[in-house]
Amino acid sequence: MASSLPAPPAPPTASWRGLLPSLRPPPRSGPFLTRAAARFNRYRFRTDDDGVVDVAVAGKDNGGGAAGYSVAVEVLPARGRERGLVLRAEGSDGEVVPLAPAPASEAGGALAAELSYDGARAPFHVSFLLADAAGAEVRTHRGTSFRVPVGVGRGRPAPLGMSLSEDGSANFAVYSKSAKGVVLCLFDDRGGGEPSLEVELDPYVHRTGDVWHVSLESVEGYASYGFRTGLFALFGIDRPLLDPYAKVIGDFVPDENVNEEGIAVPSVRCLASLEKSPGYNWGRDRHPSLPLEKLVVYRANVALFTKDKSSGLPDKVAGTFSGLAAKVEHFKRLGVNAVLLEPVFPFHQVKGPYFPYHFFSPMNLYSSERSSVSAIKSMKDMVKTMHRNGIEVLLEVVFTHTAEGGAECQMISIRGIDGSSYYIADGIVGCKASVLNCNHPVTQRLILDSLRHWVLDFHVDGFCFINAPFLVRGPGGEGLSRPPLLEAIAFDPVLSKTKIIADPWSPLDISNVQFPFPHWKRWAEMNTRFCMDVRKFLKGEALISDLATRLCGSGDLFFSRGPAFSFNYVSRNSGLTLVDLVSFNSDELGSKFSWNCGEEGPSENNAVLQTRLRQIRNFLFILFVSLGIPVLNMGDECGHSAAGSTSYKDRGPLNWKALKTVFVKEVTGFISFLSALRSRRADIFQRREFLKLENIHWYGSDLSEPQWEDPTSGFLCMHINPELDENVPDSDRGDLYICFNANEESVSATLPALAEGSMWVRLVDTSLAFPGFFSSESNPKVHQVLGFSSYQIKAHSCVLFESKRVLS
Repeated sequence: MASSLPAPPAPPTASWRGLLPSLRPPPRSGPFLTRAAARFNRYRFRTDDDGVVDVAVAGKDNGGGAAGYSVAVEVLPARGRERGLVLRAEGSDGEVVPLAPAPASEAGGALAAELSYDGARAPFHVSFLLADAAGAEVRTHRGTSFRVPVGVGRGRPAPLGMSLSEDGSANFAVYSKSAKGVVLCLFDDRGGGEPSLEVELDPYVHRTGDVWHVSLESVEGYASYGFRTGLFALFGIDRPLLDPYAKVIGDFVPDENVNEEGIAVPSVRCLASLEKSPGYNWGRDRHPSLPLEKLVVYRANVALFTKDKSSGLPDKVAGTFSGLAAKVEHFKRLGVNAVLLEPVFPFHQVKGPYFPYHFFSPMNLYSSERSSVSAIKSMKDMVKTMHRNGIEVLLEVVFTHTAEGGAECQMISIRGIDGSSYYIADGIVGCKASVLNCNHPVTQRLILDSLRHWVLDFHVDGFCFINAPFLVRGPGGEGLSRPPLLEAIAFDPVLSKTKIIADPWSPLDISNVQFPFPHWKRWAEMNTRFCMDVRKFLKGEALISDLATRLCGSGDLFFSRGPAFSFNYVSRNSGLTLVDLVSFNSDELGSKFSWNCGEEGPSENNAVLQTRLRQIRNFLFILFVSLGIPVLNMGDECGHSAAGSTSYKDRGPLNWKALKTVFVKEVTGFISFLSALRSRRADIFQRREFLKLENIHWYGSDLSEPQWEDPTSGFLCMHINPELDENVPDSDRGDLYICFNANEESVSATLPALAEGSMWVRLVDTSLAFPGFFSSESNPKVHQVLGFSSYQIKAHSCVLFESKRVLS
């Protein structure tokens, strides 16, 4: 495959001067010549008559700082052609450059000439032929002209991707074990379909191991680049591909692919930008570095969070990182100190954010200017704003599959560069997506480099790894006991200091099953069992022992780590919203354990609506009083509904007008209260270790033994005694008594006796009307109850008491 470097912009001044001995680089004297020496390259050709041609290309000093190049040609001619050889530019009948004898002491009778290019802009190529006295042409042994690149160097194999130097030179490096050849394609500002420049990489010069690399003196005048490997040329696909390590990328533009049946199908393509990633002034920004057990997490989609006009933001800001930052006060009012963002990598517009194309840049559409550079700055501004307000930024990431392949035969980047290394060859049984070979050393390096990039360059505080079961897969799809990727993340000097969370939910088959996850006491997990068991209990279908296990931090799952590694949730973006969880329970939703409270869908029945309201309060209450990390889902604080759909595609933007309704004010106020309660009683709710068994007591009604094995029992009381701590006043460390009633009838609960001078104070009763169903301990109107007093726990409600010293 021939290179297509442009010819020099002006004819060279050519003369024969002989060659520097042994084609040495120019002497180093001064900054320009120091750079020129670094730009020295040598090429050797065999001629079609068994001669040898050596060509040396070097930068030179033209005086006054002007750039130029010297191309020295040395020919060891075949026998009989020692005289009369000339050098002629290919396709030219004009001036020729005669070859003269080189110094005999150095070149052994070789012929030589030197071409001088003053002020020429690299890169370009020099292409010439040799002719003897009779006019017969001498070509390479392949029958081609002698063609050498000017301003093109060998390059370096590291770092991968493009790296720009201060002097304007650029180095390109890409991994491909499968490719027999790689072509670097550069596109100009006009953005046409065809590259303006192509540089073919010589495997003997531009390859180190399985990394292809090349350097260019300058990329001025070019806007974007891609790599062609030819791996799918037989199928009619040989387009330039996106550099997997590109930090700044262009737009995804429509294209076509040919599928396995030979039918053209719509696709997209994207190129990497030659623009350097913009600098950013982080000022005094610091990671909040909150202890894991202190977190209150809010999961959000960047676009849907503020896309609706009700957000009150300008059109350019709505649905962007800037829009997210503009609502920071909303998070603070809820008591949230960590936002978990759905994937922000460039993704398939139809399949959604859980099907990424690329791993090193944020989605262009999440910025006001809809460009990569704008998205980078906008995201950094958002992170900086969150940090300034004490809020951490966590990212959901998908490293188990991409949007490439599939029915559309998408080929954007790594599938065409080296699919056999990056992907599991035959995929996973039952999975049609392109599944990444995560534990292959090359893919592992890509993932680790991506994660470090987001931490070091974007100041991200942690990651939630979607489809975590696939991260433990080997090359054949088999499970690994010690997956090298997960272990590398756990002990990486940068990543181990962040929050790392495994999420078993899979966007490929919509499964969500808890499984034994290798953790090295570093990995936290999204607790699917918590979600299911709490739903079952409030629906009246669970053993109360299952609820007790979840309340205490899911010791069956996290016994070797502690409750802080359990990220608890009751609803998520890929299932029913909180409102839909209490409004729909059709046959199709059987596995979701939802309950419509007596009527399917929207209702005007007051009894149904009151029960639904209690259930929403109950879900939130159990989420916040359980040991572990509470995770709120976007919209659950304001009655967001998808009309009972569990499909991610049916999610709509948040309606900010709902925040003004009485219902939403009640729910957001309750969440704020519960967040404050967790902080105030951190000795119980924000723990790194499990509660001691002697500090927990369980009761049924009237202080009786709980009916642990009765599947019809829906009532449980939990009495927690705080641990002794000399540094905390007794007035701040009262007992807690928590009652849970999932029955259709009220149950009488007898409160335990307290020490003399103490009294139970009711803080929460989810059956009461707003605003009286929750109260702070300083409110004089709170309900006070003596020990051994009886309290009616209404149907479908939860009640919280705290013991307080009574002032004499």
